This record gives sequence, structure tokens and C-alpha cells, in this order.
Amino acid sequence: MMRLKKLVVLSLAIVGLMLAGTVAKADTLTLTLATPYEIGPQPLFYFYGTISYTSTDAVNNFNAGENLTGDLPVLDAGLTLDDSPFLNNAPLTMSLGDTWTGLLFTVAAPPYGAGSNFYTGSFSILGGGDPSDQGVLATDDFNVQVTPEPGSYQLFGMGLLALGFLVKSKLLA
Repeated sequence: MMRLKKLVVLSLAIVGLMLAGTVAKADTLTLTLATPYEIGPQPLFYFYGTISYTSTDAVNNFNAGENLTGDLPVLDAGLTLDDSPFLNNAPLTMSLGDTWTGLLFTVAAPPYGAGSNFYTGSFSILGGGDPSDQGVLATDDFNVQVTPEPGSYQLFGMGLLALGFLVKSKLLA
């Protein structure tokens, strides 16, 4: 009787492990941002990239084509992403050997001094073998760093210059 209980418990444990296990699947497309790190004073940053479907990607997907059905941005607070360039210009499907390069998205950041001035995010392409699939096909991370505008430096320099003249005139008087 004790053996039967151990056998049942062992069988249930094995079934539980099999049900809990997930199938590992690599991304089926390759997404490469041309410049994943953008820095500057501008409020709008442009991210260009290349989407490709290589033979390595095809092995992960059993050589099936992919339907690109959307995207999933993940952003730090304060950033706003416009994905309309991707949605309007990227191909709807990709087959083995296909590559597309172009503007993927733009990111609007708060002005310098309004927050951390350094922001991170990621951009994922969704799709799959069926036009209604929403699986993640490719992901790439990006960073945005907002810097002061050149006019701010000039204003600061003029203030230092005026302060220097004021101190010099008081020393001579």
C-alpha cells in the first residue's frame, strides 16, 4: 500500500513538472536599432532600425513566414512614443531573407531639468504565423538623455561674465 502511495505521488509530481514547464522559443525576427542611445537637447528623438528575418531566425520558427501585427513599447515615466512610422511603413509580413530598414518610432522627452534627464525603454515587434497572433517577435532596448540647450550655456556664460565685471569694478573702486 505504501508503495502505491509513493508511486501515485511520484507520478503526480512528474505530471506537475511537465505541465509547469514552458517551451523556450527565441525571437523569430532580428531588430537592430541604428543608434539605441540618443543624446541631445531636442524634445523629439528619432529611432531608425533594421528588421530582418534570417536563416537563424527561421530555424527558431520552422521556416514559416511572420506576420507583423503591432508593437509593444515599454517606457520610463515622462517619455511618449509615437509608433506610427513603424505601423505605417514596416511590411505586414516577412519571409526568409527579408530585411526592412527605416524609421521605427519617435520618442518625445521632457525638457532638461524636468526630471531625471536619462530615460530608458524597449520596443518590441508583435506578430506570428497567423495575422491575429500577438507574440513577441523581436525586442531592442533604447536610451534617451536630454541635455541643456546651447542657449542655456550661453546665458550661464553671460551671467558669469557679468559677475566677473561686477567683482572687478568693485575691486578697482
